[in-house]
Amino acid sequence: MSPFRYGYPLELAPFRRVEQLGFKGKCKLRQYHSYQGEMGKIADNPLKQNFVAQGANEKWVTDVTELKCVEGKLYLSPIKGLFNGEIISYDLSPSPNFEQITKMMEQAVRRLDSAKPILHSDQGW
Repeated sequence: MSPFRYGYPLELAPFRRVEQLGFKGKCKLRQYHSYQGEMGKIADNPLKQNFVAQGANEKWVTDVTELKCVEGKLYLSPIKGLFNGEIISYDLSPSPNFEQITKMMEQAVRRLDSAKPILHSDQGW
C-alpha cells in the first residue's frame, strides 16, 4: 500500500480529503491569552533576567498555565524557587482568578521564616 492517499501522507489524507470536498468544522480553535494590553502600573524588574539564585528563598518565579483536560480546562499557578527548582506552592483551579493567586501566595508565605524573596511574574496578576 502506498504511504500516500489523495496526494497527502496517510496520517493527513482523511483531513485533506474532507477539505477537498468542501466540508468545514463549526467551531474555531481559540487559544487562551490573558494579555489585555497595558493595564495599571508596570513594576520594576529587579531580577533583570538573572534567573539564578545563590540561596534558598532568594528568588521565586510564578505564572499561570492553561491545561486542557478531558473534563475541560484547568489553570495551574505554581511558585518555583530558583535556587534548586523546588515548587514552593501551587494552586489548580477551573478558572484563572484572583482567588487562585491568593491561595497560592498564602501557601508560599506559610513556608517563609524571615526570608524575603523576590517574586517575579509576567505581571498577569
